[in-house]
Amino acid sequence: MKSSFHVVPWAHTATMYEVNIRQYTPEGTFNAFAEHLPRLKEMGVNLLWLMPITPISKLKMQGSLGSYYACSSYTDINPEYGTKADFKLLIQRAHQLGFKVIIDWVANHTGWDHHWTIDHPEWMMKDADGNFTEKNGWHDVIDLNFEVPEMRHELIKAMRYWVDDFDIDGFRCDMAHLVPLDFWQQARLSCELTKPLFWLAECEVQDYHQVFDATYSWWWMHETGRYAKALTTLHEVRNVLHAYSQYPRGAIKLFFTSNHDENSWNGTEYEKYGVAALAWAVFAFTWHGMPMVYSGQESPSKKRLKFFDKDLIEWNTPNQLLGFYQQLAQLRANNPAIYKGESFILPSDKDNELLVFFRRSGNAIVLVLLNVSTHSRLKINVHHEWLKGDFKNIFSGLSFHFHEKEEFELQAGEYLVYEKIN
Repeated sequence: MKSSFHVVPWAHTATMYEVNIRQYTPEGTFNAFAEHLPRLKEMGVNLLWLMPITPISKLKMQGSLGSYYACSSYTDINPEYGTKADFKLLIQRAHQLGFKVIIDWVANHTGWDHHWTIDHPEWMMKDADGNFTEKNGWHDVIDLNFEVPEMRHELIKAMRYWVDDFDIDGFRCDMAHLVPLDFWQQARLSCELTKPLFWLAECEVQDYHQVFDATYSWWWMHETGRYAKALTTLHEVRNVLHAYSQYPRGAIKLFFTSNHDENSWNGTEYEKYGVAALAWAVFAFTWHGMPMVYSGQESPSKKRLKFFDKDLIEWNTPNQLLGFYQQLAQLRANNPAIYKGESFILPSDKDNELLVFFRRSGNAIVLVLLNVSTHSRLKINVHHEWLKGDFKNIFSGLSFHFHEKEEFELQAGEYLVYEKIN
């Protein structure tokens, strides 16, 4: 079903960056993170997603600091990070530099000492014995009861608070599919009385595009991870992409090779993808959808970060992949073939090792060649009328004149991206 909402125009060319405030700096504060804004702007990031900024419940807390996703209030700031004044200043500084900022919104559940458990226990889910309960196996949270209109009203009021008082630009909604779709519809209608916002759902339920602009690409990420372990083929990955192409017109898929959950629980992108980690990152930036980079990937930080404790990102100086992401973000922002073009996957006799495709919009053409396998010296002949004229390799800056038919050779994990320049 088609959405009755409209995507904010700036989202079409945006590169998202997930910010883990706790692990970003030794201080773990808004003010300390703000010092990194100019570097992220240089990198080409223009949309920041801040993991939950609300205070964390102490009751049933896991680890020494607890889960960001077990809040004790929807309208207060986690004192670890600073004050409301600090947060407001961060938003203002980000906006001055041209960033948009969305915050993580956890509507499905609260922590065990959220003030509603005392003020409004009838708003919480209870088991047959009348005890607070949760049905997904997370021991440090309690589910909210969405059959209670008063709770819905108060939750939406809390969302509006961050829009009205802090001028945020949207929400990343945690486990959105666990919350009734009609709640999100009410929330969006109410919050957008103030200004148009960007809405990202952590889910892959197509119906949720009736409300949300973007949804996760978990399916793609899991299938590519299985491919890296030789548990499936690139044919299955292409099937996922075909399924995504059947989504409602205008629906955005968010592509990423790591995020806070993946990094902490399943390992870094290097553990998952091995030599092909950067090739898959190139894919995330050059296919239909929106790319996301997780905190530290530009460094690159090659360690799993602890989820419930302080565990600083390993920063290299300078960041070794800043230029890599910068080139990809600039291509996405400036080339209509990437941000609105059609896709054409090229067949080859190396279909289980190479993923090769054109993106095109009018005269704007980009050719992407990815060797996502562990095999080297793989050759592919590209014969297509779009491969005619002068092209530039976006990473090396070198220009080439192509004549419709060219041979390319790729090493294991190698990626080539050619942008037509005339």
